[in-house]
Amino acid sequence: MPIEPGIEPGIEYDSVVPVDDRLRAATAHRLTSAGTALLWQGDYVNARQMLTALSRRIPNSPYDKAGSPAEIFRLQRRDRARRAATLNRLLVELDELDGGHTLALRRAPDVRAACRAAYGPPTGPSVVPLRELLGVIGAHQWQRRGVEVPALGDRVHPGYGVFSPVRGEYVDLVASTPLPRRCRTAFDLGTGTGVLAAVLARRGVERVVATDVSPRALACAEENARRLGYGARISVQGPALYPAEGRADLVVCNPPWLPGTPSAGLELGVYDEGGGMLREFLAGLRNHLLPQGEGWLIMSDLAELLGLRTREELLRLLREGGLTVVRRYDVRPRHRRARDRSDPLYTVRSAEVTSLWRLGIRV
Repeated sequence: MPIEPGIEPGIEYDSVVPVDDRLRAATAHRLTSAGTALLWQGDYVNARQMLTALSRRIPNSPYDKAGSPAEIFRLQRRDRARRAATLNRLLVELDELDGGHTLALRRAPDVRAACRAAYGPPTGPSVVPLRELLGVIGAHQWQRRGVEVPALGDRVHPGYGVFSPVRGEYVDLVASTPLPRRCRTAFDLGTGTGVLAAVLARRGVERVVATDVSPRALACAEENARRLGYGARISVQGPALYPAEGRADLVVCNPPWLPGTPSAGLELGVYDEGGGMLREFLAGLRNHLLPQGEGWLIMSDLAELLGLRTREELLRLLREGGLTVVRRYDVRPRHRRARDRSDPLYTVRSAEVTSLWRLGIRV
């Protein structure tokens, strides 16, 4: 049975069983662990409680027996994937009543606006994991409320499926690093919400081209540019990493920091499969800079601390791209996980450094 209209492709289940409030959590765990999907037809509040009960029953690996940070990280990713697969087997149905995605459960909230923002207009009855629907509802609240960005003195509004700038240290780096001596044009590659493009426009860059491979991100960046008053100075283009033509005084890229395969659409802002975006940025930078221009690479060293990439590999990519390091600016993380001593990777996360690499063309 295909599961629609979620943004994750290829979700199918061989067996879907209708259930209601009479289902016990132990039975639900046994069924979902074996691959059976449960179509909830009871009370909405009880469905949320069932999701919580299922989550509590899913065990984690013994991280204390892992031999290295890389092994702990691998186990954590495996556990998260297993947890997501199990929890995504609790399904709810959306219908077209009242002109939108209506959740036909007792005590259900009005989810039409949130679903329309995430999925677009309904095309018929559909089935979606409750876990995903809760994410859609939460994302819609974020989108309406926005995320405060001190470097802008304003808020950006992330859309569903677009990475939110909740880690402010990389934004602050772009806001504080001295611009090239002549900086009239800039490219913001992989713009996401458009936050870095907006920071550059606020700093006085006359023309900023913001690109992304995600149509959702392009729409989100364009809306944020308009909302912040920079619509005339920020041009949103794509889907592609580099603009189709032209060169710039400054090219900024904040690629996903961890090499690895995303297991869900929302992980595209975290995992860069095969380091593909990083490699494409560094390989193409020389051909997209104006004379005396600079490239700014914003990267965390978390991948290096986890043993997923070495510093020498990064420097080799720079050399192969005909680039040289002008200067590097470092900041320590401020996010909650860097201070969470209960995290099995606390030692690594607390040592993490985020850097802005100022790159020039090697002559």
